[in-house]
Amino acid sequence: MPGPPNASNWASLMSRPLAGLMPGIIDTHIHQWDPFTTPRETSRLAPIYRVAPWLVDRLLPVLADRGSREMVITPEHVGRPFLPATYAADVAGVAEAVGVPVEGVMHVEAGWHRDDKSEETAWVQGLPFGRAGAPPLIGMVASADPRSADFADVLDRHAAASDRFVGIRTLTGFHPDPKVKRWIEREGVLRDPDFLTGFATLAERGLTFDAYVYSHQLSDISVLASEYPETTIVIDHDATPVGWLGAMGAGTGRTDAERAEMFEHWRDAIAAVAAHPNVVSKQSGYAFPMLGLKTRGIGRAELAETVAPMVDHAVDVFGPDRLMCGSNFPMDKSLVAYPDLVGALADILAPRGPDLLRKTFRDNALRLYDWSPVDLHRCQVPRPARARRGVAGHHPSVHRGDPGRAGVPLVRLVQEPRRPPRVRPGGGVRRRGGRWGTRRVGSLQDGAG
Repeated sequence: MPGPPNASNWASLMSRPLAGLMPGIIDTHIHQWDPFTTPRETSRLAPIYRVAPWLVDRLLPVLADRGSREMVITPEHVGRPFLPATYAADVAGVAEAVGVPVEGVMHVEAGWHRDDKSEETAWVQGLPFGRAGAPPLIGMVASADPRSADFADVLDRHAAASDRFVGIRTLTGFHPDPKVKRWIEREGVLRDPDFLTGFATLAERGLTFDAYVYSHQLSDISVLASEYPETTIVIDHDATPVGWLGAMGAGTGRTDAERAEMFEHWRDAIAAVAAHPNVVSKQSGYAFPMLGLKTRGIGRAELAETVAPMVDHAVDVFGPDRLMCGSNFPMDKSLVAYPDLVGALADILAPRGPDLLRKTFRDNALRLYDWSPVDLHRCQVPRPARARRGVAGHHPSVHRGDPGRAGVPLVRLVQEPRRPPRVRPGGGVRRRGGRWGTRRVGSLQDGAG
């Protein structure tokens, strides 16, 4: 694959790089919310912001912690509804910018502040997607925690709420800098015995998992990917290296040397994770303020030049078949317009050829989530009776990192060495819960399903 152009040539490359290559873009990462009618972190401030935005802007240092302020830059987008009509207005110029419109979107959980997270799934299901210029909703990644005692019931409720439910996200981003936004109480949750044990329920149903971590937590994804090699794990925002592009928190990314070291660590860590074939890179969050970006209204050429090293490395280590485009709107909206965001990514990828563009902006999402073009045009994504296809084209059903581990509780797997498989006469492997399966040992080892 040819490498990227010289940074000084970005402006000359800004044309319509996706024209004629595909019908449209699949945006695999948007958020929908309405702080006035649904329980959100900003629900109490939203009524004040609506009538006196200047007051909230002035009091923001008192009303919000530093991590939250640096993450959003402005309350303008999190303090107001972001709904299909809002998204439609944001993407209106995409076809002119890159040559094709947005063909379909995926909602990713957005902080539902009540215990029953399936309420968010039901709420999003009822939004007017596919009307008045808004693209159809073709998938949902819902909120759930595999450590929960009722995890299986939570998944059932999500599935009952929408046939577009394809997987979950658990926010596990934790930074050692106490002034950087923390989403969970401590580090290492993805490798916890309770998390790994509960994750089996997700794997058995063939659902995907969106991993939201920071760059120094990437080794946790390697543990999870090793334990569940046929469950698709999607890394949101390529595991944001917080502060790579500017100072964040109390003391993160303060010097050029520290930022360079941070980026080198991210390069090595994400390359190690990419060695697991069930891990997918979501090309999203490239204008996410968590990177340390502060410039509002950043243009297409400047953004492309700025984030090209990160995008190029992700392409190099994941290859063309494990990349997906996501806008992270409206979180990235604080800094960039949607056409410029998508245009910057397209401009970076374009020198590598049309095949990479087709796969990143559309085809990989269709394959990963087992959708067809008919599903997109009819806005129908039926929930199949069997598990969805994974990255390698298999239907995951049980934890199959090694046939000898299929019947061993995962709490013990992180404490004990692997044991040989327990095989019944005729070749069945004992699965979780003590029941005998019908798969042959050889099938499990080969990853066929």
